[in-house]
Amino acid sequence: MNKELMEALDTLEKEKNISKETLLEAIEQSLIQACKNHFGKADNVNVSIDPETGEFHVYADRTVVEAVEDPALEISLLEAQKKNTNAEVGDIIKVEIQSKEFGRIATQNAKNVILQKIREEERRILYDQYYGIEKEVVTGIVQRVMGKNISINLGKADAVLNENEQVKGEVIKPTDRIKVYILEVKDTPKGPRILVSRTHPGLVKRLFETEVAEVKDGTVEIKSIAREAGSRTKIAVWSNDPDVDPVGACVGMNGARVGAVVNELNGEKIDIISWDENPAILIENSLSPAKVIAVMADPDDKTALVVVPDYQLSLAIGKEGQNARLAARLTGFKIDIKSETQAREAGDFYDYEEDEEYYDDEYAYYDDGEYEYLEEDLEPGEAVEYEDEN
Repeated sequence: MNKELMEALDTLEKEKNISKETLLEAIEQSLIQACKNHFGKADNVNVSIDPETGEFHVYADRTVVEAVEDPALEISLLEAQKKNTNAEVGDIIKVEIQSKEFGRIATQNAKNVILQKIREEERRILYDQYYGIEKEVVTGIVQRVMGKNISINLGKADAVLNENEQVKGEVIKPTDRIKVYILEVKDTPKGPRILVSRTHPGLVKRLFETEVAEVKDGTVEIKSIAREAGSRTKIAVWSNDPDVDPVGACVGMNGARVGAVVNELNGEKIDIISWDENPAILIENSLSPAKVIAVMADPDDKTALVVVPDYQLSLAIGKEGQNARLAARLTGFKIDIKSETQAREAGDFYDYEEDEEYYDDEYAYYDDGEYEYLEEDLEPGEAVEYEDEN
């Protein structure tokens, strides 16, 4: 019987990943519960289990008395001396209880205690397993559509893809294999509740980590992501190695790497730009593919005025403002885009001669050997002239 018990424990340990120590503890608790159901109390009961052989014994500590009033706690002097000839009134005697003496109800309750412990351990192990991969991407199989939500099997547990985490227009059918981003893992009495997403920017980041070795090992960093799921994503990348082109690494040979991510996202467009600490350069890059004439950024107010050629205005703004909107999210700046003509009319942009080199950060420019500096108290365009002494 003990051999069969140990074989059963070994099987449970392998199949359900529940340690043998935990299972033995469950058996111990079940025997104590059986004693309580059989005798009405179990405060004086001890269980001994050999973890190697599975042999177990149940003992009850009973006080030696002349006349027994509570059989669960007391033993008569005569019965005690049969077990120990030196026993006296007031001594504590260990009396072994045979589990086969338990009634059917007590045995059933003991069985339920073991099963309950196994279920609790299964839930705990599943929770720990999936909580450990929270904010990661996993592949799941679509099980069924539940109203507007979708149930996805992740292997050992099911996840829920809520309506607001689904990409609009994306058709998902039962048996489809899809990659999802694990948003949150909650511990519940019925097991872990796993919430996943197809719209989270983290999905794009994790997919690039899978496809681009330089991103995975940290050589290339994804500094920022702005996404409108199902339509377009912009990512800003930076290289910690001057010999590695961050944009080229993410694009891959003939676009193979970014292409794999695009395919996984069902054709969602992805713009990859270079990150720059200079906000003006970053904003210019973020508005790609539009060309930019000038960027006037205020790092304190997180605002920026961008001037583009007249014919590039619609491209810079994008369809329904998408390009400008994603650029603002990517950079964290509120971006005002104006055409060259609009900027001139508003007095935000000045037309300098072609042979002049303008330095926006110094508010100065050089012109035919003369140095001019724009004073704060002058009107725009006016300057104090300093003759070249040479």
